[in-house]
This record gives sequence, structure tokens and C-alpha cells, in this order.
Amino acid sequence: MPNDLIFTPTAPHHKEWLRQRALPCGGMNCDISIVNLCCWQFRYQTEIALWKNHVIVRFVSSGQRAYIVLFDKNDISSAIGRLLDECQAKGEPLRLMGVCEDMLPLLENEFPGRFSFDYDRDYCDYIYRRDALATLVGKKLQPKRNFVNRFLKNYPDYIFRPLEKEDIPACMTLDDQWTHRNASDSTDDDELAERQAIAYVFRHWDELEACGGVLYVGHQLVAFTYGSPINERVFDVCVEKANPFYEGAYAMINKSFAASLPDHYELLNREEDLGLEGLRKAKLSYHPEILLKKYIVTEK
Repeated sequence: MPNDLIFTPTAPHHKEWLRQRALPCGGMNCDISIVNLCCWQFRYQTEIALWKNHVIVRFVSSGQRAYIVLFDKNDISSAIGRLLDECQAKGEPLRLMGVCEDMLPLLENEFPGRFSFDYDRDYCDYIYRRDALATLVGKKLQPKRNFVNRFLKNYPDYIFRPLEKEDIPACMTLDDQWTHRNASDSTDDDELAERQAIAYVFRHWDELEACGGVLYVGHQLVAFTYGSPINERVFDVCVEKANPFYEGAYAMINKSFAASLPDHYELLNREEDLGLEGLRKAKLSYHPEILLKKYIVTEK
């Protein structure tokens, strides 16, 4: 078989492939944003290929090779068949990750009984209505409005604005401080990896066309956030860091950034909780519109 499936390491210029395919395939999961695909390459050995009308991502997770596919839904069988051939040649089962529920009946219809379908609650994406986070209207979000109001009362000289390149050194300093405050023996590797991922994004800020916001009190940076589009309707918020000594800073950066994004982003994906109890509680407290199940599809 001709070697027509050619993978190369993910790079910022691959955002054009994602723009062409993310909207038609309807994907909303955070794994397909250009920032995530690039900044975690060092950890997951992420590569990408364009095959026919499909974008195929190959990476290593827990020591096993896996794939994410932005499918042309009119031609699923050929993409899966090509990947089955590739995996058979390598002597390993095909494993797809980040597969959303709407794809499961299509895969089962094309390949009846060929795959098992499993999902882990820890890796569900939290997706919110952007206007809900931007306004915090309603009884359910009253506690968040309270935090914002306390921030406004205590720090009337605050400034929120888009994150620019000149803000990056201050953002890195805040991230260093956040890491030292939250460091623990059990999570050192994860914290180091996140710092590396953030550093990558800032080094390639213009190439990635990332979008972020910063929150200052006087001349002191107290919070920053950034992300990148998944498609024309869904924006992925990749990182949000704040100085906890400024009460309400997290709620304020969250609300301000949501309000700053263009109206065509109807939904914000704020990614997974990874099974961390505190993070899960925080994400649920904003009342997600969608808890997006992402399945692992494995060849039997």
C-alpha cells in the first residue's frame, strides 16, 4: 500500500487544516484546538496528517498509540479502514480518543461489533454558554456575581484588557508564583508539564493566533487567561490563573474574558476536571450547558 498517510509534528501553521475541518465535522472537544495540539506535543508526541478530507492526529497516551480524527462524515469508513491498515501493520489495535457520542452509532453502523466504546467521567469537557458567563445573570450564578461585586468594591482601579506580548513576562511570573503556592509532591510532574505548555504558547503567541485577557490592579497583574477557537461557534479556554489573595480575581477574569470574545462564539469549552475534586466543584459551580462525554473507541 502506498505510504499516503504522512504524519508531521503538530505546528502552529496546522491551524489552517483545523479551520477547514473543525466546523464541518461539528467537533466541540478541547483536544482539537490548535493551542492544545501544539503546546502538549512534547508530552504526547503529537503528529498530524491530512488524508483525503480528514484531519488525523496521532499521539501517545499512557504508553499506547492513539488517534483523534476530524471526520468527513460522508466518508468515515475509508478513514477508519486506512487507520485499521496502519495499526495492523504495526501489530497493534486501533484506538481512537476524544470521540463524541454522535459518532458512536456511525462507527457501529460501518463496523458492526468491531469496536468497544468506553468513557471516563474525569475527561468530560465542561461547555458553557458564553453569554451566561459574560453576564452571570440568574439565581444559579448569584454566588459568582457576589465575588465579582466584591472585587469591584475592593479594587475600583482594576483594568481588564486583551493579553498582549508585553504582558507575557508578568504572566510567566504569576504562573511561577501560582505553581510554587500549589506545588505538591504528587503533582510535580503535571505542574512542570503545564508550565512547559504555557511557555510554548507564549513563545509562539503570534503564530498560534491565541487570544487572551489580563486583569491588573494598579500596575500589578492579578490574573490572566487565554485560549483558541475550536470552530466558529466554540472557543476553548485553555488556561486561567489568578492571584488568590485578590478576592474575586478568578470570577472577574472569567466574566471579563467571556464578555470580551466576539458574539459568534456561542459556547465556551473550559476543558476537563481530570478527576480533581476542587476543580470539579469549581467547574460545576458555573453550571455547564453541556458535559461533553468523550469516548475511547478500541478495536476488539
